[in-house]
Amino acid sequence: MDPRAGTPAQPSDLVDLDALTGAYYDREPDLDDPSQRVAFGTSGHRGSALDTAFNEAHIVAITSAIVEYRRDQGTDGPLFIGRDTHALSDPAWRSALEVLAAAGVEVHVDARDSWTPTPGVSHAILRHNGAGSSEGVRTHGPGLADGIVVTPSHNPPRDGGFKYNPPDGGPAGSDATGWIADRANEILASGWKSVPRVSIETALAADTTLKHDYLSSYVADLANVIDVDAIRASGVRIGADPLGGASVEYWGEIGEFYGLDLTVVNPTVDPRWAFMTLDWDGKIRMDCSSPYAMASLVSRMAGDPAPFDIATGNDADSDRHGIVTSDGLMNPNHYLAVAIAYLYGGARPDWPTGTAIGKTLVSSSLIDRVADRLGRRLLEVPVGFKWFVPGLVDGSVGFGGEESAGASFLRKDGTVWTTDKDGILPALLASEILATTGKSPSAHHQDLVAEFGQSWYARVDAAASREEKATLSRLTPDQVTATSLAGETITAKLTNAPGNNASIGGLKVTTHNAWFAARPSGTEDVYKIYAESFVSAEHLAQVQAEAKDVVSAALGS
Repeated sequence: MDPRAGTPAQPSDLVDLDALTGAYYDREPDLDDPSQRVAFGTSGHRGSALDTAFNEAHIVAITSAIVEYRRDQGTDGPLFIGRDTHALSDPAWRSALEVLAAAGVEVHVDARDSWTPTPGVSHAILRHNGAGSSEGVRTHGPGLADGIVVTPSHNPPRDGGFKYNPPDGGPAGSDATGWIADRANEILASGWKSVPRVSIETALAADTTLKHDYLSSYVADLANVIDVDAIRASGVRIGADPLGGASVEYWGEIGEFYGLDLTVVNPTVDPRWAFMTLDWDGKIRMDCSSPYAMASLVSRMAGDPAPFDIATGNDADSDRHGIVTSDGLMNPNHYLAVAIAYLYGGARPDWPTGTAIGKTLVSSSLIDRVADRLGRRLLEVPVGFKWFVPGLVDGSVGFGGEESAGASFLRKDGTVWTTDKDGILPALLASEILATTGKSPSAHHQDLVAEFGQSWYARVDAAASREEKATLSRLTPDQVTATSLAGETITAKLTNAPGNNASIGGLKVTTHNAWFAARPSGTEDVYKIYAESFVSAEHLAQVQAEAKDVVSAALGS
């Protein structure tokens, strides 16, 4: 923990924007350095131009690979492209557009020449491909749309990110990202400067570059997924903090369009994020689930009286949500459980009775207990929102949520809304919950605690070599010899997710009152231990300690 966590950023914390954008164009990657190659994680390719990990060469190569990939897949409809407020997002957006225009791809850019949240791009793709129509969403065939979002999400101001969304509107799966990354690295090695491009002026004037009103389309459709009438009628006072991100204009339009008592708490957009409070490690990070990054809004809500009934935050591309009540910032796991209990508990009567609840295997087991009480099927999947996409598309999954404060859910009629994380949607749902029940989401969580018990949840890191991380990612249950964990009998040893049998790339061990999951980090020589106990904070610490012993024994170290 950095001693300045939660305090305002100082000038020495701010990135040099000229140096950052200069590095984007001036530096070329050394492909002998793995950190400078194209690599897609769960949310696209990310890095900083200052580390030669996110530069013009990378974006030209990735975009060229995407052009080839979509052509091979028969995706010949429009490509919807959006960007967030990070300093590197605009030059990367321009580089991508220069390549797409030269390739003759029909590209839909924002009609306002402004920022577009990740859910706005997903929504646009799905609407083009049939969402909300009687035919339903098409994911194969001619004329289908796909998309690109230029964003590193909540990462620090020095970073850039680039995501591809196929016709199902969600994060691309590993088959797609693996192919795109491999092909992009081939292009880098063979000479990325030979990729056909046009100037940005020519690209913007091209017949294939069209304008799309992402904001109006998204906002006007919200009434089909959120009970905005109830929010308006109740007079819930909403404070929405975009944290300097792509939702800044969306929240103002939502309030005006639906006549809500909604205040955009901080409309400032600054690619240095000089107004932020520092995260736990002393870095500027727009993580709306962090009490340190959200310290200003939490402090404001601690007033007596509080200025708003519900306050919310979003990260830079608005695919995450943070919910603040008079009780403080809600733990993401707590809010996911509340949202699930509310939505499946009668708030969406037109959802099919067989609609499952989707959770990642490192999310709280409070969700399992809520699902059991509701009599709903629980779909427990590996980390990554992509695993919820098929179920959201066909309506078999009503809600998909991640422990890192990412979620989306179906329209009121049980059809798909977005298949990428939508931070605006669950933020608005918090106001709907208050409006229709008269109780805040944090009060509803206390009801769940009274019913199911309190839990303690945390994530810690443990050191691991590259070889140990590789072994961990390939473990099988029979390599785990332990029979007990923190005084309880082990009830399951999982290396594949129970919801879809997909590899979790690690290990999960459960008992009656606790569990832990261990997954290797993709960027550091550590593995992550997620753990939860329904006994006590001391029991959680015991689970965490013994988890390291269990993993070490399985790794043979």
